[in-house]
Amino acid sequence: TNDASQLNLTKVDTILKVPKDKDSIVRQLQSILRYAKEKNLKIAIAGAQHSMGGHSIYPDGIEINMLPYKNMKLDTVTNILTIGSGALWQDAIEYLDTYGKSISVMQAFSSFSVGGSMSVNGHGWQKDSPPISSSIVSFTLMNYEGKILNCSRTENKELFKLVLGGYGLFGIILDVKLKVTENTALRFKYVRLSSENYVSNYKKYVSENPNVELVFGRLRISKKHFLEDATLTFFEKTNDKPLPLQQQNKNNQETKRLVFRSTVNSEYGKRLRWDLESEMNKVSRNEVYSRNELLNDHVSLIENKDPNSTDILQEYFIPERNFNQFINEMKPILEKSNIDLINITIRGVYKDEDTYMNYAKENVFG
Repeated sequence: TNDASQLNLTKVDTILKVPKDKDSIVRQLQSILRYAKEKNLKIAIAGAQHSMGGHSIYPDGIEINMLPYKNMKLDTVTNILTIGSGALWQDAIEYLDTYGKSISVMQAFSSFSVGGSMSVNGHGWQKDSPPISSSIVSFTLMNYEGKILNCSRTENKELFKLVLGGYGLFGIILDVKLKVTENTALRFKYVRLSSENYVSNYKKYVSENPNVELVFGRLRISKKHFLEDATLTFFEKTNDKPLPLQQQNKNNQETKRLVFRSTVNSEYGKRLRWDLESEMNKVSRNEVYSRNELLNDHVSLIENKDPNSTDILQEYFIPERNFNQFINEMKPILEKSNIDLINITIRGVYKDEDTYMNYAKENVFG
């Protein structure tokens, strides 16, 4: 088996794709846990397999693929969605859209699994929001003995803190209860600025604006004005009625993909992308989208399809007070390196109060 990077081809003992229904999955997982104990085998849990490296695949171990387990039920009174951990965020968005609801906190792409996002405790581009853990109400966990435990901030509290961001070390996540929000109509806004003024402008245009729901920034990566310029893209609530997903005009995904991938090994491409995005943003300023439309982007939009190379994403969480210093000190390192830099995106992440392995120990920019 391998993960999405295609850098971790690994021989395993067993690859198990779980069944869809609750009773069958419980019996099968309990059976595989007994088998693993008898044979002294390790178990790794997989979803969409975008978490790279050894924590998601164990040599000569058992690979449990949770993707088929994606049952969903929305409580329209409490606005809590119960969902199988194998579901992709895309599945949840499409289901919630029919109720006029949307995901509270999720990563930038909808092609990851719910259980996988919980296990890395990913963060999103929702304004001034902590990581995904903040939107989890509770979950059921099958432990190494095959027992099912309910974990929340009041029940099995220690396990709750460990499993979120725990990379599958503490058991198998089954059913998840998570908060949902309204699927609002959002208007596109865009500001060009110098990177040294990013933090002050973020406060002005985003933190102090109650209508902003989604936001991200970018740094200029072409040699001309390298890391000196930035953009701030955000989406404000409007009084428009959001269109259902199936009625929305699908933007040309391949065009967006070409603009992104044009930066690979190309100084011209990096400049072109900056210019194109700037001009496209002028054209599309004030356009209205639904929240679900914006959240429902697939990772294939930026995927490297060259079998002879791969892209590596690294992320650094920088406290606000160190933002400018970090960029200034990163600049000469990147300029001297042979790295083909494709993109630098900035997202604000609020302090995480929920997890043991905590990367947002205070408010940070990713």
